[in-house]
Amino acid sequence: MADAAVTFLLEKVTLVLKYYGDLIGGAENELQSLKSELESLKVAAHKSKKQKVFKHMEMQTRDVVHEVEDTLDTCLAAAAAAAEKEEQRRLAPVMTIRRDNVVVGLGEVEKTIAGYIMEQREELDVISIIGMPGLGKTTLASKIYESDIIQSEFHIRIWVNVSQNFNKKELLLGILKEFSSEDLSEVSEQELEEEVIAFLEEEMFLIVFDDVWTVENWNAIKNVLPTSNGMGKVIITSRKREVGAAASPVRGPYMLRFLTKDESWELLKMEVFQDVGGCPEELEAVGQEIAAACDGMPHTVVVIGGILAAQYTKQRLMWMIREDWINVSKDMTYFLSRHEDMRVDILAMSYDTLPDELRECFLYMGVFPEDHEIPAWTLTSLWIAEGFVQQKESQTLEQTARDYLNGLVSMNLLIVGRTNPMGENKTFRVHDQVRAFCISKAAELNLFHEVKKSSNEGLFEQPIQNYRRVCFHSDDLPDFLSEKPVGKSVRSFLCFRDRSIDLETKYITAIPDAFGLLRVLDSKSIKFTLFPTRLVKLIHLRYVTLRVDDLKILPEPMSQLFNLQTLVVETKSRTLAMKANIWRMVWLRHLKTKAAIVLDQKWEGDAGENLQTLSTLSPESCTESVSNRARNIRELGICGNLNETLLDNDNKFLENLRLLEKLKLVHDVHYEAANDKDYKPMIRLPQHNRFPPNLKRLTLTKTSLDWRHMSTTLAMIPKLEVLKLKDNAFTGMVWTAVGGGFPSLQFLLVEDADLVIWKASDDHFPSLACLSIKNCGKLIEIPMEVAKNLQKLDIDFLRRSATDSARNILRRKGRDQEEQNVRWGARFQLSVGSGCES
Repeated sequence: MADAAVTFLLEKVTLVLKYYGDLIGGAENELQSLKSELESLKVAAHKSKKQKVFKHMEMQTRDVVHEVEDTLDTCLAAAAAAAEKEEQRRLAPVMTIRRDNVVVGLGEVEKTIAGYIMEQREELDVISIIGMPGLGKTTLASKIYESDIIQSEFHIRIWVNVSQNFNKKELLLGILKEFSSEDLSEVSEQELEEEVIAFLEEEMFLIVFDDVWTVENWNAIKNVLPTSNGMGKVIITSRKREVGAAASPVRGPYMLRFLTKDESWELLKMEVFQDVGGCPEELEAVGQEIAAACDGMPHTVVVIGGILAAQYTKQRLMWMIREDWINVSKDMTYFLSRHEDMRVDILAMSYDTLPDELRECFLYMGVFPEDHEIPAWTLTSLWIAEGFVQQKESQTLEQTARDYLNGLVSMNLLIVGRTNPMGENKTFRVHDQVRAFCISKAAELNLFHEVKKSSNEGLFEQPIQNYRRVCFHSDDLPDFLSEKPVGKSVRSFLCFRDRSIDLETKYITAIPDAFGLLRVLDSKSIKFTLFPTRLVKLIHLRYVTLRVDDLKILPEPMSQLFNLQTLVVETKSRTLAMKANIWRMVWLRHLKTKAAIVLDQKWEGDAGENLQTLSTLSPESCTESVSNRARNIRELGICGNLNETLLDNDNKFLENLRLLEKLKLVHDVHYEAANDKDYKPMIRLPQHNRFPPNLKRLTLTKTSLDWRHMSTTLAMIPKLEVLKLKDNAFTGMVWTAVGGGFPSLQFLLVEDADLVIWKASDDHFPSLACLSIKNCGKLIEIPMEVAKNLQKLDIDFLRRSATDSARNILRRKGRDQEEQNVRWGARFQLSVGSGCES
């Protein structure tokens, strides 16, 4: 940890010396001397980091480094404030797995519970899975929930994370999210209850309530379920037998048992060797000892499996690996003698085996609330802003952060949530025990602190001035700010909640006033009534998420945030006038908002080289001048009248973006058209050779194009892997997809189209693996020709004949796979939504 802190400060001092000469006039020699001292300290810290005798010195070193950093940033902030009216100096540019759930020893339990779910009953059926933490309750429920037979039978499936901090309204909103896209956060709890009951009353559904803590919580849940609906099925998981008994009084709860030694060994082998073959004979005996020492706990086996897998996959001699495993076995024997702390010790051992660069990234997972679904993009952006991600040659910081993320997944320290069409991990969760460990270890290292009131006195637990990072999960933020807190050392202010907090106008300046050296501000869960103008005083900000519903202009003073790397703006406005000069914000990497950004064309500067995400941009801002400045953009969204700019043959905006991989186009002329009669569809697409050469993912929305453009343009884009067509992207009765095309396409979504007849040849879509057809109620059938390499078909709101054609594809694929003796894990999947006629 001290090593990382020294490295981070060394990089900062180097950058200050190189680029901020106007702010440090007269102190160059002192900073050069500091740089030399830090270089020596870095070498010493690296050499001593594994010696326990240096542990105390390491903590002292980190504290001193933080003090130096605070002093340096305070001086820089003061210098910047004094020079606020002067033009900012032009700065140089910066250097330019999902594991499937494995269930061992629970096969019969899985079959039994799945059988219960498939039973016909006259009333609502509730199945309870009970067991202590780490026995696999959530894994088992997830395995059943995701199984092919359950997906095909239950078109409505809902997963709700309950957790210890029970909030009934948030639970209701979580259920209703599956039925409605409306914002219901302002609706009363009673009205939400009525809505839930109305939706579920006559539907065939499966709901999983994961981690129910008390009987009182269950009773609150039970009151919103239609008990007379025999088509409804509910699974609950809980640690407490009394909760299961209350939920399933007739059948009784299903109590999970511990694994046998043989089952533990089988699970360990699957975790360690699943990708590289069976267990070598030299590792059999020690491997079985380690499995036996896991005491029958699946989660312990999985975590230990992550440690052993990391050691096994290194390119080393077998005897060296065996020695490492013997050491793990000895440690396990020691942990068993302290049985009550064993799971914490196992996680500590896993933590100790992590590379240095992953340790703070891992502990940082504790800043998120229990059972919070964490977007991968948010997590990696935060890691980068916090300084946890080290620059590597030939990689962007984002790519390196992704490698860090995959490393934690491979060590079984994160739970994968949702994935994108290409199988890449989109969201993550953290096991309760892992999160508790992160919080405990982070407290030792003063990495972060959760601000909350004590349960006894209702007062905030301790002052925050000595913490580097503070996070909020409760709705006590206004009370906290009313006390006018002071956090001179606080560098990160993080607020993560499922529901937003309305912040009164009088508190708008409180955050900037309290935390003058703030580097990270994640306030997406805070709803500001006005733009917080004093935010621009926080010149060290690297990462900002901001929510202001009526925000229409991002003011010019935002240009003062010259350290900003990531800016995310949440607003309900259709457009956002960017008065801030992003071409002066040299470190800016990501600018994201759903509003169409209108750039000020008069701004000068050439600092867009680091920009990687620009979403969403207005068409009038799509000029060659913009693409020449921001040539390294990899993700772009454009929203507005696409006819205006993209179809101009003289405009090479898209062609200039040679690295662009992801593009979203929304033809939205609503604010221009007086009524529907004034709406003008998109005339055509740019020619295929005018799209960026590395384009892999394309989304079209509301473009109302003729289907012929699919073959003449999109089919010719060589590297296109994902294509999403939404909200009448194409219109017309007939789509003829023949004669080859889409050589690399793996995922296709067609949603909300008036298509009737779809003709296809078997040489079209040669790589298509996943097809999703939704809200295409006129489509007669899905052509069998597209199914050659198809692995998954997802349909919803189709007429009966189209649904039948999907089932015909399922039967055909089933016969083909039986003839080829395909293993179960690779079988074709058909998901039929509740809106399909049958």
